[in-house]
Amino acid sequence: MSTKQISAFLENKPGKLSELTSLLAANGIDLRALSLAETNDFGIARMIVDDVEKASAVLANESFIASVTEVLVFAVPNEPGGLNRLLTEFNKANVNIIYMYAFIGRDTSRAYMIFRVSDTASAERALSLAGLHPLTQSEMDAI
Repeated sequence: MSTKQISAFLENKPGKLSELTSLLAANGIDLRALSLAETNDFGIARMIVDDVEKASAVLANESFIASVTEVLVFAVPNEPGGLNRLLTEFNKANVNIIYMYAFIGRDTSRAYMIFRVSDTASAERALSLAGLHPLTQSEMDAI
């Protein structure tokens, strides 16, 4: 099953990321994972949060431009070659990765890789045939 990710556009100016995280904190929204990509003029904060609907509403109320997309999250052994074994299965299943980022949960024996792929539903089907199952939204809540 896929997980929902919020992508918020930020001006590439001092304090904008803090403005975003302050807003989430003030509304009791917990960040589970965060990635920031930038260009000269703007950045994209990609986030996994504990309450996607609430976070989306809060951001919209404060005039942030944000969208929700489906991503795949996999637990990977936190050891040399752990990610490579997963990527090998992606290659075998012909899954195109658009971007990825990682985080570590409470259990440091595993890392968690977040993937945005070109076709989420097809990737889920192909990877499940290989015995790989992405984490569900509720499983993300337990990390």
